[in-house]
Amino acid sequence: MSKQEIFRPCDLVIYGALGDLSTRKLLLSLYRLEKAGLLEDQTQIIGVDIHKKDNKGFVKVAQSSLTNFLNEEVDKSVWKKFASRLCYLQIDLTKMDQYKKLKTVINSEQKIMINYFSVAPFLFKHICKGLSQADVLTDESKVVMEKPLGHDLKSSQEINNAFADVFNEDQIFRIDHYLGKETVLNLLALRFANSIFTSNWDHNTIDSIQITVAEEVGIEGRWQYFDQTGQTRDMLQNHLLQILTFIAMEPPVNLEAKSIRREKIKILEALRPITLENVAKKTVRGQYSSGFLKGQEVPSYLEEKGANKESTTESFVALRVDIDNWRWADVPFYLRTGKRLHNKRTEIVINFKQLPHNIFKDSFPDLPANKLVIHLQPKEGIDIQMLNKVPGIGGSIKLQKTKLDLSFSETFKDKKIFGGYERLILEAMHGNPTLFLSRDEIEQAWTWIDSIQDAWEQQNEAPKPYPAGSWGPVASVALLARDGRAWEE
Repeated sequence: MSKQEIFRPCDLVIYGALGDLSTRKLLLSLYRLEKAGLLEDQTQIIGVDIHKKDNKGFVKVAQSSLTNFLNEEVDKSVWKKFASRLCYLQIDLTKMDQYKKLKTVINSEQKIMINYFSVAPFLFKHICKGLSQADVLTDESKVVMEKPLGHDLKSSQEINNAFADVFNEDQIFRIDHYLGKETVLNLLALRFANSIFTSNWDHNTIDSIQITVAEEVGIEGRWQYFDQTGQTRDMLQNHLLQILTFIAMEPPVNLEAKSIRREKIKILEALRPITLENVAKKTVRGQYSSGFLKGQEVPSYLEEKGANKESTTESFVALRVDIDNWRWADVPFYLRTGKRLHNKRTEIVINFKQLPHNIFKDSFPDLPANKLVIHLQPKEGIDIQMLNKVPGIGGSIKLQKTKLDLSFSETFKDKKIFGGYERLILEAMHGNPTLFLSRDEIEQAWTWIDSIQDAWEQQNEAPKPYPAGSWGPVASVALLARDGRAWEE
């Protein structure tokens, strides 16, 4: 995107500007946008938090953030320009009268106000009310909010209602940073711009699909938050289901937000419910025990700092998902996500069906099926696993497994690959809702997740232990083995 395409400067207000998300992600992403020349000259970045600081103090926080977390040398000229955009307001977000301070730095007539909620959800209602009473909003103002958007359908609806009292739906931008990743967006191009896949993307040619979002990290000081949330609400309800909708949806009419969202919602509505009757066969919950990760001993979930020794919160979940529509009839989707797993990896594996007849039994008694593997992180790219003849003369034809490898970093050496937050912040500034979630999507996802959570509660079984550094509980292997399949390792 060229700088000429940016029409209006913004007043970007970050609530919770001194918090973890802001200092680890948002400030770094904004600096990268500055370096790429994608911030309009008059755009201002306003940090808001309860702690006492001035503009210079906020600049020091941003500088420290770049020093600690930016994986490149800070460009002095870029930093000088970026630092000049920063200002800070001390506001107690629970006190309505303090929001009037925003009027001293906001230019509503010439700039679009972007309100980024980088705070705990219990503060959302306070900020909405405070902004409304401070009279700083216009019809062009926007709000960007981070997950978690509730912990079930009811609480999600309460949050959405609070926003709806102040903002129109087209002013609300709900972030899932996975939707800003190049490889997730490339699913649209892969599926709908290449006939080789478009015509082979259904139950006739695909045997099964796996989605893995594996984390090496444990709780990292977030015990209280995570123990009330769990891996299902923290990762499955948003990240994995969003990836699933992109893989499974029908071709949209066009690339506009309404068209894409319409097809994603259809998939969420078609998810076969998981209830008490089938939850034992369809799901596995796990909780990590002590173990070794990259040669280092790590504690169990119950031994983490501040842990409740009786906790039954899951740090791992695997499940079989069925989509009840024509395209995906009898094609299982296997999803898994967990903490303290063997390595950090996010990938999609499309397993194609085996050929009905094998004429190469000298090489493979059972001819292996092709696989399309889409790597979302840490290495972004795509590879196709296939069979080729081994070069040579004489004797029978010998086959060998090979792969066609498309690495994003190698293929697009002259292109800057941005992270999810850079893209989403920029899209919010431009008012483009395509990569953000609608209220209907969020609530449909919660409806499906709530059924699983209710079934687990009625089942009343503790999560199954798995050693840190492994790929999860043994039961997750059995989940696929019952269907004659195995996880891609």
